[in-house]
Amino acid sequence: MKIAEALQERAALAKKIDRISVRLNSNALVQEGEKPQEDPAMLMNELNESVAQLEKLISDINIANCKTIVNGKSLTEHIAHKDCLVKKISVLQSLEQNSNNLARRASHSEIKIFATIDASDLQKQIDSLSKELRLTDNLIQETNWKTEI
Repeated sequence: MKIAEALQERAALAKKIDRISVRLNSNALVQEGEKPQEDPAMLMNELNESVAQLEKLISDINIANCKTIVNGKSLTEHIAHKDCLVKKISVLQSLEQNSNNLARRASHSEIKIFATIDASDLQKQIDSLSKELRLTDNLIQETNWKTEI
């Protein structure tokens, strides 16, 4: 199984566990004399099996990510770099939006507000980081489809 396939399976298992949770909660209480639509014990077995499968899959993915080396770094390091790029871009985009919200003065006696950053330079930095993010993501995706677990 390729890492990408394992990631898809991980997402499917997580959704399945969420659905089991809803089904368990829907069958947790019944009116006296009634039976639940589904057997909670069977649902608990299904939950336990699904969680065990998910745990194994997550472990296998993480081990593969640590062992897979691309351009001198593990896939785990590339993923961490990607996550940090996403965070930094988000902060810089928020900063850029905030720097454009200059207060408008009704008269010359009101306090004048100035931006403390150059929005043009900030946008260039965002664009550069966004390109790096796309390239990093492409590398991760390509590696995920080539690498066996």
